[in-house]
Amino acid sequence: MDATRTLLLAASQNHWLRDRASRYAFVKRSVSRFMPGETLDDAIAAAHELKKRNIASVLTHLGENISDQQEAENVASHYQQVLERIRVENLETEISVKLTQLGLDLSPELCEQNLRRLLALEHPARTLWIDMEASGYVDATLGVYRRLLADYPNVGICLQAYLHRTAADIEALRPLKPTVRLVKGAYAEPSEVAIRSRAAINANYLALAETLLRAQRRGEVRRTAFATHDPRLISRITGFAAAENISRSEVEVQMLYGFNAGNKNVWRQADGVLRC
Repeated sequence: MDATRTLLLAASQNHWLRDRASRYAFVKRSVSRFMPGETLDDAIAAAHELKKRNIASVLTHLGENISDQQEAENVASHYQQVLERIRVENLETEISVKLTQLGLDLSPELCEQNLRRLLALEHPARTLWIDMEASGYVDATLGVYRRLLADYPNVGICLQAYLHRTAADIEALRPLKPTVRLVKGAYAEPSEVAIRSRAAINANYLALAETLLRAQRRGEVRRTAFATHDPRLISRITGFAAAENISRSEVEVQMLYGFNAGNKNVWRQADGVLRC
């Protein structure tokens, strides 16, 4: 799982790999389990199949660190088409975007403008997720998120459990009633910025999950999603929720497409809201 996550991250960051790797049959075979296809039609078809199994979905477009304004605007236009297809197809599918794909490296104002275009089209009952990128982008990403949250309560933010700062970031966001997706983190970060031990990352993930669930129960967090494929971690989170009398329907687990899709044990532990 870690190797696949690293490969997908590398593909999103490398223009050559992103543009050319899909031409090779062995690459297609390697990632076909984890990506439903290369087109919007493929993604929409997969969302329909998941809907039949009562699984909601989140769509994203691979890519980071765009350095051309027109390309950033093209990405925003592509996501506008995605939102329109979701509406026409009557799906409850959400989207997740990276700010460097929408022009953050060029200008926070350009990035925010592109995001507002998308939020204006998103259904208010669905979340538009902002992915978190490498640690150097955290402050800028949170700045954009705070400004947008004032106008769009349905915008959500991704936070990374392996960063030392994340507990403080959650505390700072609480007065704004954020929507949070908690992930472990996939970027290569130095030890002064991030926890390096897998066991310590898992322990911090669980502690942050407990904090978020308590805050959600108190109405200080609108919605929390736990992005993990780890069955032991899912079990501990759902066990904590049960002990706190938090309904299973309020425990949302998000997984990459293809991970654990056939694992009934994980499905039972994630019995609540499951998204791929």
